[in-house]
Amino acid sequence: MDHTATLPRRAMLRWLAASAALPALAACDKAQAKGYPVQFSDGEWKRRLTAEQYYILRKKGTEVPGTSPLLKEHRKGTFTCAADGQALFSSGTKFDSGTGWPSFWAPLPGAVAYSTDWETGYPRKEVHCTRCGGHLGHVFDDGPKPTGKRYCMNGDALLFRPG
Repeated sequence: MDHTATLPRRAMLRWLAASAALPALAACDKAQAKGYPVQFSDGEWKRRLTAEQYYILRKKGTEVPGTSPLLKEHRKGTFTCAADGQALFSSGTKFDSGTGWPSFWAPLPGAVAYSTDWETGYPRKEVHCTRCGGHLGHVFDDGPKPTGKRYCMNGDALLFRPG
């Protein structure tokens, strides 16, 4: 039996199956997008934020590891969103992960939301502020007890409020 005639048909069936899945995948991305209580035009975000904050919070950028002054912040207080001031993390959950980014083992209740980030070619759990939708960083399953989570945040996406 000659199997060469079935190869193009199989390839075509795979292509058709992948094409049929695209609208569903696109719908998933749209489902993750939502309205946030704090919203501004792109121009207004640029005016309100520093260039580094804008790059990270609004364009999903990443700061150079080891550059954030918040790595050395050890006082009691709260880490807030640099875009809207929402309280995100208690200093009591901060730990030194050795990664070069401020890390926490838990956010404050209701402070963050999640989406799936595929920019590296594999899925990562992206962390956003629930008030403005700003990109904060990613969460991984290699943190300390009690949660086992490592919220690896960009320091430029955060501000520190002592107290």
